[in-house]
Amino acid sequence: EFCSFAGIMLLEVFLVLGTVIIYFLLSKKKEETLPFKEGWWGKGQKPDTEEDRSIWPFKVETTEEELSDLFRRLDEARFTEPLENSCFHYGTNSVYLKKVVSYWKNQFNWKKQVEVLNKYPQFKTKIQGIDIHFVHVKPPRLPEGQSAKPLLMVHGWPGSFYEFYKIIPLLTDPASHGLSDEHVFEVICPSIPGYGFSEAPHKKDFNSVSAASIFYELMLRLGFNEFYAQGGDWGWLICTNLAQIAPNHMKGLHLNLASVTNMGFTHLLSILLGRYLPGLFGFQDEDVRRMFPFLKKGLYRILLESGYAHIQATKPDTVGCGLNDSPVGLAAYILEKFSTWTDLEFRNLEDGGLERKFNLDDLLTNIMIYWVSGCIVSSMRFYKENLQQGIGTQKHERLTVQVPTGIASFPNEVMHTPQAWAQKKYTNIVSFHFMPRGGHFAALEEPKLLAEDILQFVGKVEKEHLWRKK
Repeated sequence: EFCSFAGIMLLEVFLVLGTVIIYFLLSKKKEETLPFKEGWWGKGQKPDTEEDRSIWPFKVETTEEELSDLFRRLDEARFTEPLENSCFHYGTNSVYLKKVVSYWKNQFNWKKQVEVLNKYPQFKTKIQGIDIHFVHVKPPRLPEGQSAKPLLMVHGWPGSFYEFYKIIPLLTDPASHGLSDEHVFEVICPSIPGYGFSEAPHKKDFNSVSAASIFYELMLRLGFNEFYAQGGDWGWLICTNLAQIAPNHMKGLHLNLASVTNMGFTHLLSILLGRYLPGLFGFQDEDVRRMFPFLKKGLYRILLESGYAHIQATKPDTVGCGLNDSPVGLAAYILEKFSTWTDLEFRNLEDGGLERKFNLDDLLTNIMIYWVSGCIVSSMRFYKENLQQGIGTQKHERLTVQVPTGIASFPNEVMHTPQAWAQKKYTNIVSFHFMPRGGHFAALEEPKLLAEDILQFVGKVEKEHLWRKK
């Protein structure tokens, strides 16, 4: 029996070696960039006139009519009784949802939160036919002889630019928060078109490459020829595309989510055998712990948690109608993600664990950004635009990223990507860290952990001159 087992093992090893050799022979790709996407997303026909490149200040403002309309809708909400002991396994639990709505009506002070939102300078500028909203924070002071490093930070769904409000001061004024001020940043947080206060595209086909092209134009318009970029969720893909479009302008790419959409044969083998031969596939103990058993921690988890994505990638406008019409429906839909994506174990709690990592003021502020801007449908359409051709079919998915890359891998992220997988896409990973705690909304959950990781990554790139203009 041992002989046949050894024979099978030997055969597997030869198969793997053969695969690896063939892979390397075939993968000597030439360095290629992604073409900049020159689109026009405004209403109707594109005008012949030159685009107005001016930048104007923006403040969040709400009218009394909007607020009284909101309160009327909250008062008239219909709730469905949840199943006994269902916690968050069926989605947002309405017993807890009632508490949130009661807080929203009676304690939540939106006007105070508007002041919080307006404490950082915000602007708008028209790019490719639509108004782009962004927060732009410069350091309050700079150590002598130092200049601020521009850092583009991109949010995802169902988040917003507000996700970065707790991390911004740590990056623009690290010394006041007990962090090293060797590197100080000037932070630019745009709203993805169709999210928050950025205008929604009026035409079809606005995908991550379109967003990356617009943000590239934004950075150049602000006078930044060289910059760093950071993102998780859709921010991961937009910043990745930006690194592919403008490798000569991006000094470093920092990600708190790094998904790989082009799965090769070695990926599949590593799923089958990685648990038993981790070293062969470059897996570390922590990778094995987070990924296996793969059926449970990979496949079933994706199936259980991705229903929303299937709806949004196919018929976003249908379900979006209800969410855009009902603030309670909107809250239920968004809060479920802030529960499960922060920690899957939170499904076992009646309140979804929502107040363990966040407070209701922060959660409701994010929901209010979606409500007052009426952007939920356009934000959901981004899934259709990015996924309707199928996964692995687009040019950017086949191209690698040569820009120096730092990855902060948080333990409660829904899907774990080991460095060995990420390395095939991001060929220049200079720092990869397993974070001690935290989930999907890293900047909001663990601002200090994320800030420290960004600072050490940039320190590495600068010190070792890892970035070279070609």
